[in-house]
Amino acid sequence: MNTTITCRHGERTEAIEAYVSKKTARLPRFYDRISAIEVVLDQQKSSHHVEMIISVDHGDAMICHADDLDLYAAIDHCTDRAVRQLSDHKSRIRDDHH
Repeated sequence: MNTTITCRHGERTEAIEAYVSKKTARLPRFYDRISAIEVVLDQQKSSHHVEMIISVDHGDAMICHADDLDLYAAIDHCTDRAVRQLSDHKSRIRDDHH
């Protein structure tokens, strides 16, 4: 699984990279066919915007967005939404086969 971190209108620090890597490392627990994750961190005037694009094998990419005043909180919200999308996708696949 490849993780790409991109920052727009802000600086990319080691602490932010480590936090994003820690949060995205737990996503394969919910769906194991993730091929790549792209995280885009965007700093707007008064808030931070986080976008995750999760590429899965044999399926469409899943996109999650989150906005918050705190960057770490936005990363947490986006990761929670990604977990929800991945677990729903996994349950849909399992239900179709039975």
